Amino acid sequence: MSTTPVIDVDRLTLTYGGFPAVKDLSFQVERGELYALLGTNGAGKTSTLETVEGHRAPTSGAVRVFGKDPRDRAAVRPRMGIMLQESGFSPDLTVRETVRLIGQLTERADDVGRVLGVAGLSPKATTKVGQLSGGEKRRLDFATAVFGTPELVFLDEPTTGLDIQSRDALWDAVDRLREDGATVVLTTHYLEEAQQRADRIGLMHQGAFHREGTVAELTRTLPATIHFGLPPRAPAPPLHATRQPDGHFLVETFGLQKDLHTLLGWAQDHAVELHDLRAGPTRLDDVFRAIEHS
Repeated sequence: MSTTPVIDVDRLTLTYGGFPAVKDLSFQVERGELYALLGTNGAGKTSTLETVEGHRAPTSGAVRVFGKDPRDRAAVRPRMGIMLQESGFSPDLTVRETVRLIGQLTERADDVGRVLGVAGLSPKATTKVGQLSGGEKRRLDFATAVFGTPELVFLDEPTTGLDIQSRDALWDAVDRLREDGATVVLTTHYLEEAQQRADRIGLMHQGAFHREGTVAELTRTLPATIHFGLPPRAPAPPLHATRQPDGHFLVETFGLQKDLHTLLGWAQDHAVELHDLRAGPTRLDDVFRAIEHS
């Protein structure tokens, strides 16, 4: 199997009217990875993806997909599936006709019925696109992206508008794609999805990477937290804690297990009941907020 990265972005810069939307950005996505590219508003994420997908030329730097220029459509496009936020399919075509048409355009072979089944659209095969609900249109977007089992799939806000069952079904389908060796690039505002599913995450801010790494590597940069309340006349807690506006206490720590053990032992020794006790590691949304306020 080739060791060449599926996506190789080397010092990418994109400038619009003198404004640098993306500045000297470099990253790689390895074969079989689920890589989440996330960003604050105006971070340059969309411009970066458009370049990787072959829709935009770099101002400077180089982008390679499967070792080739992504604008080489004949070489790259048949191996790539793209789920856009809004695909703009003709409202007069049926679901079956739309999936078949996309298959012909991408030059990938597949069975339309199989793809409709994967996307949960079999009952809607003869329904016109204009008559679909918002969630059904998202499933159609997914169906056209995975037609022909492409080696590389871009999922842009894939679960927006989907109910819980449809979300679960979509992620089950993505898991099967990955089992077959597909590489997935995800963008989403549902940070819990990225936290649960991404092998690595790139966090963009103001046109550059603020941080990149696994979820554990990213969340390790901020302290874990312990929240608790104390009854009236309780002694002072044994840890450095900040009193919150609601009267509860907050402990920020890079030694969660040790400090939680200390707090629980103190509560036991002093017969103190800790109200609303919550403790846990930093989450990805905490890292995101830290970037927005940096």
